[in-house]
Amino acid sequence: MEGGSRLPWTKYGSVLSLFVVLLAIWFRSPQDTVLDGRLDTVLSSLLRAERKVGVNNARPRVAVGFGGCVDLIVDGVSFLNKMGVSHTDQPLHHDYLENAEQLAQSFAYFFAPGAAAERFMINETLFSELVEGARDLPGNRWSVGGNAPVMAGRMATEGCDVLLGGSFSPDFTEVLSHHIAVAGKMIEEPDIHLILEYSSGASWGTYTSRRANRYIIHSDAHNPYLDSLEEFAEKLEDFKPDLLVVGGLQMMDNFPFNSGEREAVLSQLADLLTSSSPQIGIHFEMASFVEENIVDDLLHYVIPHADSLGMNEQELPNLLSLLKGSNITVLSDPNPRVATVLDQMREVYRILNQRYKDANSHSEANNGKSKGKPLTRLHVHTLAFQAMIVTHGSQWKNTMSATAKASLTANRHVCGSNDIDLSKARLIMDDSFSISHREGSQRIPLQETRPVSCWDEDDYQICVAPVLVCTEVYQTAGGGDNVSAAGLVLQI
Repeated sequence: MEGGSRLPWTKYGSVLSLFVVLLAIWFRSPQDTVLDGRLDTVLSSLLRAERKVGVNNARPRVAVGFGGCVDLIVDGVSFLNKMGVSHTDQPLHHDYLENAEQLAQSFAYFFAPGAAAERFMINETLFSELVEGARDLPGNRWSVGGNAPVMAGRMATEGCDVLLGGSFSPDFTEVLSHHIAVAGKMIEEPDIHLILEYSSGASWGTYTSRRANRYIIHSDAHNPYLDSLEEFAEKLEDFKPDLLVVGGLQMMDNFPFNSGEREAVLSQLADLLTSSSPQIGIHFEMASFVEENIVDDLLHYVIPHADSLGMNEQELPNLLSLLKGSNITVLSDPNPRVATVLDQMREVYRILNQRYKDANSHSEANNGKSKGKPLTRLHVHTLAFQAMIVTHGSQWKNTMSATAKASLTANRHVCGSNDIDLSKARLIMDDSFSISHREGSQRIPLQETRPVSCWDEDDYQICVAPVLVCTEVYQTAGGGDNVSAAGLVLQI
């Protein structure tokens, strides 16, 4: 009797729901309809560009190093509140963290502008307490982390066979793709990274974030030493990779090495890169560096041997500043204009290739062998767009499709879904952009049917693609690694 009495209400409720939906459609703004149509056209055009080329039937072979960790991902604001880390009225930059007050100041410094940051915590006791607190926080998630494992995972997903250099626990290796072979020591406990995620518009005290991003805290014991380097080098020869990727070196930043220890490790890495076949592409993925000495070391031991570089909008001006003899740029505009990024990319490309020419002209004058490699590929990933510079006639192919794939991967990773839902996406790149801040520079309109813009300059091609920015963020951590890896896959 009771069940039967509800049936008419169910019927009327269904009619009422339908009426509400029809009203919503009737009063829907024409502007919203136009925007939806525009997003749909951009998405279908990016998908078409991505599918224009595919991975060959023979799976490309990629070697990726170094290190890895387990990411413990939490909502940053909820976590700090739970741990009693009070918001501060003094947002300050710290090279490394020693106490909770410095954590609050450093988090506030990057939280408001929404800039990604990563800091080493020298206080192991405090770090352990923070990890224990994060374990109990509702909604936390555990994930495979570290530049190398994340890039390896994306490349395996996209059709590559991967050799991964790192020291991992048995539990860690069990969750890796069967297309990933590990070269490194077996350890009992992996390094843990605390990932403090926050959404756009999130509030912490008097601060409100301008965009979604993350603040990462680590206190690694294994990764700074690249302790898988020897095993990786041994397996590399038989693996015969088409591409060698180096990342994770920011774990050395502000780490308390003994005198000369870091230089010795990087020297071993330089020997490995030098001894690899000239036909093998070498990609170096930049990261958050705040110690000038480590970047100087990278410019000496690593970057001269890489013909491809990947970085975000914070790391690009940081690298450029040091190349021009200035100081570290700790915080840059998290939403730069296209012209700004392209001008910085041109400068990095020019300076590094001039350094290569100078080093080799000096070497030839002394009848020595050539040193390093010219930079032939530069990929910068930002929230709003992807940009690539690729040298004409270099080994890197399919630049337009690779830029499109990188753009799509940004949404897929941050939204946590391979299927792009346009109700959770928006374009924030301008309707047209200037290709440079130089006077009289060309403006390029964003064409929905051909959203990837490519053109030739000097000895290279530039491609720029808009990103369908995810508005319901699942995870920002690992975004750059996924985007960079996906772009590389189509260019091997």
